[in-house]
Amino acid sequence: MNHSLKPWNTFGIDRCAQDIVCVENAHQLQQTWRQATENQQPVLILGEGSNVLFLEDYSGTVIVNRIKGITVQEDVDAWHLHVGAGENWHKLVQFTLEKNIPGLENLALIPGCAGSAPIQNIGAYGVELKQVCEYVDCIELATGKSLRLSAQECRFGYRDSIFKHEYQDRYAIVAVGLRLAKAWQPVLTYGDLTRLDPQSVTPQQVFDSVCHMRMSKLPDPKVNGNAGSFFKNPVVSAEQARTVLDLFPTAPHYPQADGSMKLAAGWLIDQCQLKGKQIGGAAVHRQQALVLINENQATSDDVVALAHYVRQQVGEKFNVWLEPEVRFIGSTGEVDAVEKIA
Repeated sequence: MNHSLKPWNTFGIDRCAQDIVCVENAHQLQQTWRQATENQQPVLILGEGSNVLFLEDYSGTVIVNRIKGITVQEDVDAWHLHVGAGENWHKLVQFTLEKNIPGLENLALIPGCAGSAPIQNIGAYGVELKQVCEYVDCIELATGKSLRLSAQECRFGYRDSIFKHEYQDRYAIVAVGLRLAKAWQPVLTYGDLTRLDPQSVTPQQVFDSVCHMRMSKLPDPKVNGNAGSFFKNPVVSAEQARTVLDLFPTAPHYPQADGSMKLAAGWLIDQCQLKGKQIGGAAVHRQQALVLINENQATSDDVVALAHYVRQQVGEKFNVWLEPEVRFIGSTGEVDAVEKIA
């Protein structure tokens, strides 16, 4: 139990695993998984550990996915990218812009690997992965058989997909296929982007603006460990949203296609005056209330206690109950994060 997980999670939580193995292709991944399973060990597949909280030491093998490679094909209407699961997501966004392939600029600076993007259906500033995802390539861990899922088969939802449900333990993602349309339309619905001129804006300007917003609000994990947005933006019924808006008319709110309403978790936390709130070594970030940080050698217990406190305060004030976006990992695998902080 002496392999430190500290370098493998952006929260910088000091936990250990029995074994840590970096793999560079699907065959290595499957072999490592099979070996651990034959030894009756649990297995966890990690990208860059940017969206996990280790609650305790992991009593099995952690496989770090470093399957690389980006290929681009184009047809009349679009560019088609095939991206190895171990590619860094932000570097992929930079690569596409350097090649004059727009479409990912709103997703700049999202931490993590390409292979994690479909699991969470990552999204930011009005764009979600599902809008550009063409397919996801997986292997069935028990057999090594390859499987390609269409975007529809991935069952993408808000920060959700089939990979968080019945495919969670049976399949590993090895590559992601993206389709980026040549008829580029800027998405300028959030934050500073609303100030840009849709007629003349370039993809690079959108990218620069997104990077500026993220860097001014979000802490650098190398300085203060964090996992980005800790909570999901809650999606509530129109009725519940009306109750909140009657009392707080300025609350940011975003109507959804099904009639529900998305509220801004960061704003809700901020209204409870929680910026800078500390429990043990964990704190609510002073610039962006949605981010919990490892301020001073926080333990996972500190982070859980702080998340619980934040959830209670918001719940009591707004009757809106926040759910973590971060995945909670116990000694043998993922556990229910909501249950843990309830």
